[in-house]
Amino acid sequence: MFVVRRNKNNPIMSPRKEAAFESYAVFNGNPIKVGNSIEMVYRAQAEPQEFQGGHFSLSVVAKAVSRDGVNFKNREPFITPTFPWERFGCEDPRVTKVDGKYFIFYTALSAYPLNIPGGIKVAVAISNDMKTIKEKHLVTPFNAKAMTLFPEKVGGKYLALLTVNPDVLPTHIAMAEFNKLEDMWDENYWNKWYKNLDKHIFIHGDTADRIEIGSCPIKTEKGWLVVTCRIENHSAPNRIFKIEAMLLDLKNPKKIIGRTRGALLLPEEKYEKEGILPDIIFPSGALVVKDKLRIYYGGTDTTLSIAEVGLDSLLETMHLPYKEVGFHRLTEGALLEPRKDKDWEKKAIFNPAAIDIDGVVRILYRAMGDDNTSVIGYAESKDGSTIDFISDKPCYVPREDFEQKKVPNGNSGCEDPRLTRIGNTIYMCYTAYNGVNPPAVAITHISVSDFKKRIWKWSKPVLVTQDNRDDKDGCLHPEKVKGQYFLFHRVDNHVCGDFGKTPEFKNRNEFKNIAIFGPRYGMWDSVKVGISVPPIKTKKGWILLYHGVSGRSRYRVGAVLLDLKDPTKVLSRTTDCIFEPREAYELSGQVNNVVFPCGAVVRGDNILMYYGGADSVIDVASISLSALLKTLTS
Repeated sequence: MFVVRRNKNNPIMSPRKEAAFESYAVFNGNPIKVGNSIEMVYRAQAEPQEFQGGHFSLSVVAKAVSRDGVNFKNREPFITPTFPWERFGCEDPRVTKVDGKYFIFYTALSAYPLNIPGGIKVAVAISNDMKTIKEKHLVTPFNAKAMTLFPEKVGGKYLALLTVNPDVLPTHIAMAEFNKLEDMWDENYWNKWYKNLDKHIFIHGDTADRIEIGSCPIKTEKGWLVVTCRIENHSAPNRIFKIEAMLLDLKNPKKIIGRTRGALLLPEEKYEKEGILPDIIFPSGALVVKDKLRIYYGGTDTTLSIAEVGLDSLLETMHLPYKEVGFHRLTEGALLEPRKDKDWEKKAIFNPAAIDIDGVVRILYRAMGDDNTSVIGYAESKDGSTIDFISDKPCYVPREDFEQKKVPNGNSGCEDPRLTRIGNTIYMCYTAYNGVNPPAVAITHISVSDFKKRIWKWSKPVLVTQDNRDDKDGCLHPEKVKGQYFLFHRVDNHVCGDFGKTPEFKNRNEFKNIAIFGPRYGMWDSVKVGISVPPIKTKKGWILLYHGVSGRSRYRVGAVLLDLKDPTKVLSRTTDCIFEPREAYELSGQVNNVVFPCGAVVRGDNILMYYGGADSVIDVASISLSALLKTLTS
């Protein structure tokens, strides 16, 4: 359970028109600690010039110095072309200190055009002090990039990672072992190594995605951490650049013992989407600063930026086999299953709302019979995980034309309730559907007194979202905002919000559909998002649990933190999901691979979340409120 945060100063380095060597682009930086400073080697690119009928921009490896690793100064060229094998540029450096010397690996270009694989190889520059270059060598006689050295011997040998054949799919990540450092630029060594390439590959590429080493290996208590780049659908117009990470065994780094479950970062910000090459982020270095992993990455091959994530939180989620991180189920098996002797719920019960009144968790859930009509059932639990009472009849049924069945045996009715208490009134938002018109959010209310007595005197429901527009996942915000009611709802697969003078939102057809957050292309919530449960108030903001859907129609749960005064402002968002289908009753049902919460209560430091499993049953899971808040605010 973690949040990846971009640095507020991003991009931390940009081109400087007054400096010819980096007037066009500054990106793909790799940091290293030198004494009390952090020194950055990075790719600097000059303005393109006409050359052989095209345009050529020379890349060199530049260097800058910083005290904090964010603000860099003294920017100057460091490694420039001096040999034929690098005459068209020096790119993408990675530096490691071993045996008192600094080894700076970089991509050496010897051919033009620059995309000829045979002209793209690895070279190394060696420095004693990071001030001057003592010697340079061509390393690989074949197409390779992104070579990096481990900062210490492993098993008595020097080890290096490199990306082999990066410009012709499939691309592989391999490991090289050296008895002495001089072997690194021994052509005979590499010729023998390349003949037995399969023996050295530990990540085999394929013809769809390209994976490349990003950072130098970082030693942690749990393994060697390496930040990587995955280019999904590499050859397609809709390719996606993702920053990921892998964890290697400390004693046997060829053994992968952990991976991130998905992307840590994708292009989202303007400086990651607009530039020389749009929609590109590429990790090039990393440092551990206190308890954070700081990732340095290039954006659009133009600028250099930083993102941070809690190191321990990240490592906790990476270990294989994956363990559950976030919510934990409280029951052995489902909390509630359909009662076959009740016609109105014999087919399925799911997507429950919940509210805690006088120490009793009161659960309203969606129920379906064989005619596919959705009604609302009622149950109670004193301890939150054991059912003490369940009603024999629905507590709410379709009453209005917008929710009455129009198509025989088609889906219709009152779906997915969510409850909000304001004063002595409980408001229920739900999805109303008649099988003909698009789904819409309806609202009704009841007094707290009648609700406690199970006297179901609900007010006449009204629609609160726009006519003729598919709109779901609605709930009323627990507090007025600037004197107005605020409604969360889903429009075009985004979580949106709108204001109204009354909870009936008579202005619904003039809604602005204020976008709060949306899907993240390429991540676990890439297709659509919608709220799960009404916001939970904390001193640092409103925690809003939400469901996200991936391209494989898998429903999972994440969290955002909303500003206390302005619920349209997202302060942070979990990078990974914090709950996902795992049990048989979540993996298989009316709709497979679904966990779908609609209600939650807070008991002490625990959030009890009630959810539907595979649109068929109901269960409950728990998470520490303080732990989730710490993740969202650290």
